[in-house]
Amino acid sequence: MRIVTVAAAQLGPIQRAEPREAVVARLMALMEEAHARGADLIVYPELALTTFFPRYYTTDAAEIDGWYETEMPGPATRPLFDLARRYRIAMYLGYAERTPEGRRFNTAILTDREGAIVGKYRKVHLPGHGAYDPERSFQHLEKYYFEPGDLGFPVWRNLGGIMGMCICNDRRWPETFRVMGLQGVEMVLLGYNTPSTNSQKPEEGPEKRLFHSNLVLQAGAYQNSTWVVAVAKAGLEDGHPLIGGSVIVNPDGEVVASAQTEADELLVHACDLDDTVFGKQTIFDFARHRRVEHYGRITAQTGVVLPTEPKA
Repeated sequence: MRIVTVAAAQLGPIQRAEPREAVVARLMALMEEAHARGADLIVYPELALTTFFPRYYTTDAAEIDGWYETEMPGPATRPLFDLARRYRIAMYLGYAERTPEGRRFNTAILTDREGAIVGKYRKVHLPGHGAYDPERSFQHLEKYYFEPGDLGFPVWRNLGGIMGMCICNDRRWPETFRVMGLQGVEMVLLGYNTPSTNSQKPEEGPEKRLFHSNLVLQAGAYQNSTWVVAVAKAGLEDGHPLIGGSVIVNPDGEVVASAQTEADELLVHACDLDDTVFGKQTIFDFARHRRVEHYGRITAQTGVVLPTEPKA
């Protein structure tokens, strides 16, 4: 057995005016609870230090810059890293990153028990749009505030296992899980901020959004025989609702822990990484069963290419 006790640290809403220090205090409170419950690893949501700012359109450079971290840890986040080091808890943390060159990414980092960053991931599948859209009930401007990630889908050895990361919309794309699965991933960590309604399809409410979220998480776990830990930022942010539904999914695709609220809430589960072995050696033994000679279309094209029409 290779047990990693995971704490999925769901966050309730972060309001636009909430200072970074207050948010970090909430993260630290969840880490205190995680330590008390024996966690080895704590997983926070996407953009865990700010409100989900892509819902807003602004050209105010100072406000925009205030949403990004230029170093990690920085002055506001160093106490969180210090606490993690004291408790020897590894951590996944999502945040908005601005590089020294001025590039902007939706980013997550993975630390070890000593608080050292062992992995960085930048969100690849950016949803939404890149310019203000007056037809939407709210904006989803990830393509305005971020560029697509440039690091791919690497995995890292940590806590005696093989861990990978992704962020929010990445979970909807099977390629995300498969690329990590082909590197032997045993636990996929991801945070998300998912609006409770679709700005382009208002009749699609939170029940459908939660269904779709669990559908892809459970499929990704089962089809790659991996644990999946998916953690939400939830609740009503400045009048805009986000779904909760944080879950821990086992390698058989079964939900073994799920959040019951849309507030700060901690799910703790002892995950045996050896539970990934059976699937990887049988139905999803990629070396024996994959037929790559038939998969070329997956990387050869992006949009749909329809078959030719039959001749009359």
